[in-house]
Amino acid sequence: MKFHNKTALLLIFSVFLSISAYSQARLALSNKNASKEARALYSYLQAMHGKKMLAGQMVLFGNVQELDYIQQTTGKLPAIRGMDFIDSSRNDNEVKFAEEWWKKGGIPTIMWHWGAPAIGNGYINSKKTIDIDKCFEKGTPEYKAFWKELDEKAELLEKLQRAHIPILWRPFHEMNGNWFWWSKGGPERFKRLWITMYDYYVHKKKLNNLIWVLGYTNHPDSAWYPGRAYVDIAGADDYSYGGTHLQMYKKAEAIVGSAMPIPFHECPVPPDPAQSFAEGAYWSWFMVWHSSFLKKIDPAYLKRVYNSDLVITLDKVPDIMAVYGEKR
Repeated sequence: MKFHNKTALLLIFSVFLSISAYSQARLALSNKNASKEARALYSYLQAMHGKKMLAGQMVLFGNVQELDYIQQTTGKLPAIRGMDFIDSSRNDNEVKFAEEWWKKGGIPTIMWHWGAPAIGNGYINSKKTIDIDKCFEKGTPEYKAFWKELDEKAELLEKLQRAHIPILWRPFHEMNGNWFWWSKGGPERFKRLWITMYDYYVHKKKLNNLIWVLGYTNHPDSAWYPGRAYVDIAGADDYSYGGTHLQMYKKAEAIVGSAMPIPFHECPVPPDPAQSFAEGAYWSWFMVWHSSFLKKIDPAYLKRVYNSDLVITLDKVPDIMAVYGEKR
């Protein structure tokens, strides 16, 4: 009996040491001129990494039925609200929703289903094929559209910067999946796209409110990694059901290291927080996809996840600037 008790204590101690290791390392944002809000948010996410998992929900076009459903089912709201620059005619509203969510005490993340340059915007066009090299050849329709779209989105992100709102910025998601235009030219062309956007937004446009979030498919691959100088957070998407997705987590961790927050960007159902942490899948957050995906989740399970001591919901997010902002 003493042997079993000792073994259990050793196991608990080893788990404690493992979690503690995540809390000791601290990374700086890749942008040395990052805003105080971005730095505070990044500090918070790192402080929680390996300790807690933030709840997230994708909400398309401000359709709050997802948020209403979560609140009715669990009594809670997600800490992270997801938005998408998928439709140019609706993007001003996405900016407004991001601002509202931050002021509500939550964390906004924005992705971009970028329609293939010179073809058009929207989800269908994001899956079209173009010659990516032409985005860098002056005078081509692709070049003109590429830089025009970059400028349009920069203006939207600048509005958020003026309002002192940090954004978890997740462009070019699922880049190694070969279904979006930015993924169809291979890893070197993808990295050129990513680094071009990063350099243009950070150094030319002075967008200092962005935390750069890299989103793999369920098979993270180092060949597609732009490098630490251009990435602050990296995780993955997977629409398969069940399990903690430990192998997906470990593949991402092998690329970016254990100090960087690793989120489960898109999923049909949240991973079980207790099981995930017990197995070593320290997801920084999960984000359930919008519309029908949410309501397919067993309500009792959703309630259990949202009320877990390991999960941070909107009501548990601290005043990030007061707690994690730099003291002057």
